[in-house]
Amino acid sequence: MQVRHSHLISLSFFLTGAVLANAFYQRKQFYPSMVYLTKSNPSMAVLYIQAFVLVTILAKIFLVLFFGSLRQNEQENVMERAWFAVTETCLAFTVFRDDFNSRFVAQFTQLFFFKCFHWMAEERVDYMERTPVVTALFCARMMGLIAVLSAVDSYHVSHAYFTTLLRGASVQLVFGFEYAVLLTIILQVAIKFTLYRIDSRHAHPWENKAVYLLYTELVIGTFMLFRCFRFAQSVVDAILSRRAINNMNTMYPDATAEELRQGEVVCIICREEITEGAKKLPCSHIFHTACLRSWFQRQQTCPTCRLNVLQTTSRIRRQQTPAPNPPRPQNQPEPGAIRRLIRLNPHLLSFSRIFLAVQLRSCLPCLLLVCYRGLKKVHFNFLFFKVLPFPSPPNFVGLTDEEVRQMEGVERASVEARVRALRNISTLLDAALVQLQQYSTVLNTFV
Repeated sequence: MQVRHSHLISLSFFLTGAVLANAFYQRKQFYPSMVYLTKSNPSMAVLYIQAFVLVTILAKIFLVLFFGSLRQNEQENVMERAWFAVTETCLAFTVFRDDFNSRFVAQFTQLFFFKCFHWMAEERVDYMERTPVVTALFCARMMGLIAVLSAVDSYHVSHAYFTTLLRGASVQLVFGFEYAVLLTIILQVAIKFTLYRIDSRHAHPWENKAVYLLYTELVIGTFMLFRCFRFAQSVVDAILSRRAINNMNTMYPDATAEELRQGEVVCIICREEITEGAKKLPCSHIFHTACLRSWFQRQQTCPTCRLNVLQTTSRIRRQQTPAPNPPRPQNQPEPGAIRRLIRLNPHLLSFSRIFLAVQLRSCLPCLLLVCYRGLKKVHFNFLFFKVLPFPSPPNFVGLTDEEVRQMEGVERASVEARVRALRNISTLLDAALVQLQQYSTVLNTFV
């Protein structure tokens, strides 16, 4: 296995030397040779393989220097956590798809490299509790590893912070928070190592060690929880900045030469006169395109009047998009239907007034609730109104059978009276349905 590794390393060095020699042989100078290497895909593939080999060699050196040799369970735990870490990190980096380049690959490899050593430091400190004898070499290695990892994490956190301040939201946000999480991990490892060293100096087991470990994990976990909320806010800011820049490139018009000649147009972001390459915001203020892009990476407002450009752009889109025609209500009555009903029964108008008063009184709380909630569009396919009370049936107590038969009636006049009553009831029900359909149409129009 070692021979095979040495052969692969030798082959990678040979290919790298051949690629570099070919580039310098064709271009003769340093700068053209570097341009040729970066533009050639086969050359870049060979250089990526060589970089991977160098990272592997550096990892071997770190392992020998700080760990000596890894145990079987440590290797398995690191490999198991590596798959989840790569998946989670790749999902977080999808927010910044435009920043994928060779520098991003190098930073991602470096992050994964140091993350593996953080995990191994955790495993080795936990193993320290189960080991009866802790040598001075073990303590020196752990102290050196903790110092190196703490310095690396602190540097990358500060670098990501200042880069974000200068250039706005970028992929450095994700790297910064990843290293911040690693810094909390190495802090927890350092506290555990200190507690284990104090415990090893006691002749008897230290009873308070478990309490201190519990509080340490609680504090570190709370800190990482706060970092998660902050990271979510940073991701939202990055998405808003990308949206504002995209709107600037697609929706905001370029400032015309006539607008620039009307007066001395000065970009208040860089304090220089605008001659070309300017964008006009919806509030009619003009700025340099590059200045506006850097401004939108920090905040999404106009630098002059503080107008929220995202809300204004959304409003403009809604105005430009034609509103769909409201669907025609089903079973809509003909224009002359109500007049024919009123002409058929002169008592229909008075009935409609009473019916309208009762229905408005019953549905008024519902209408107020709809207006209060500010619903922009509500479809009322059917309205459930309060039904008018039916007349109470006559009281038959005390009536004889003959009197009941006289009330029922079997003559022609009684039958015609019953038919007329049924027709009137049918007419009133049709009028009620017409009123219900009109109320539904009015509510769909104004609500």
